[in-house]
Amino acid sequence: MDARCIWLTGLSAAGKSTIARQLAELWDGPCVVLDGDEIRQGLCSDLGFSPEDRDENIRRISEVARLFVNSGTTAICAFISPYSDARQRARARFSDGQFVLVHVDCPLDVCRERDPKGLYARAFAGELPGFTGVDAPYERPAADIVVQTHETTPEDCARLILSQL
Repeated sequence: MDARCIWLTGLSAAGKSTIARQLAELWDGPCVVLDGDEIRQGLCSDLGFSPEDRDENIRRISEVARLFVNSGTTAICAFISPYSDARQRARARFSDGQFVLVHVDCPLDVCRERDPKGLYARAFAGELPGFTGVDAPYERPAADIVVQTHETTPEDCARLILSQL
């Protein structure tokens, strides 16, 4: 399979990182997982969560992903990426067919119940202003592929993505 950027977008705790790792295990060929939490600790540690910083975060990640794709390695990217414009700019960095946008769709109440890092509890308590899906927007994407993580296991979501590529 040709190298491409598979961009997983969705709310915090929707299952993006878990699906990205499952997809990498199933991928036939060289691939790398670029995860939002990990990137925020290094490459983008100087950025906050303002709309401008979120856009810059996505710009940097899409450039790194493009470098991987151009070298023949599939980049599986797991990022909230809440803004449609930033996702479109990310797509524009790739040739036709190289960028696949996957919406990891999960209702807010389910994400809030999962809350593995306690972020929703803090956001609803007012401790994390600007939290996506709570008091900051998440613009639902016009995605190439949609997976419903409240109805399907992460492995089955990864298999569904592969089947639709």
